[in-house]
Amino acid sequence: MSSGNPETRKRILDSAWKLLEAAQGREVRMTDIAREAGVSRQALYLHFPARSDLLVATTLHIDEVKDVDARLVRSRSARTGIERLDAFIDAWGNYIPEIYGVGKALMIMGESDEGAKDAWAGRMGAVRHGCRAAIDALDRDGQLTAQHSVEQATDILWTLLSVRNWEHLTIDCGWSQSLYIEKVSAMARRLLVADGIDG
Repeated sequence: MSSGNPETRKRILDSAWKLLEAAQGREVRMTDIAREAGVSRQALYLHFPARSDLLVATTLHIDEVKDVDARLVRSRSARTGIERLDAFIDAWGNYIPEIYGVGKALMIMGESDEGAKDAWAGRMGAVRHGCRAAIDALDRDGQLTAQHSVEQATDILWTLLSVRNWEHLTIDCGWSQSLYIEKVSAMARRLLVADGIDG
């Protein structure tokens, strides 16, 4: 739970965001963030008593600034399960490149930093929740393939949409962002939608 001046809090979060993006996986210390924000360590800890509090809050701050809720409107208001699946893949898949710098930093730091690990796990848990909502919509409409349980289908979609997979396909393999969305959407339909059903 944080307290203190909202403007100072925002400055700290913006500073953490900036440093995480620039760190490329190197550790970002609380001291570094305090210095970047122009506040004392004492002031930093007044707002964020633990490192994990700050890192989790930073990921939520990024989502707020980038208006994730607006990006998910099409998915959440979809009329059919297939529409929801396609819209969620489009929303999350096109969000990945915007948060990749911070995500990469948290993934690497998370190997030795519990705060970073918790922050990234929280965001990936939110993605899994979105995947489950899309799968539930497919299942509700009788559009989910009988080959997988709802839980298995959620696992598959969550894995397809992992940041690591996006990184491999777009950075390592050189796919364009539009090709990535097209192919992942097609793979998801083939794996998760019952034969003969087309949205």
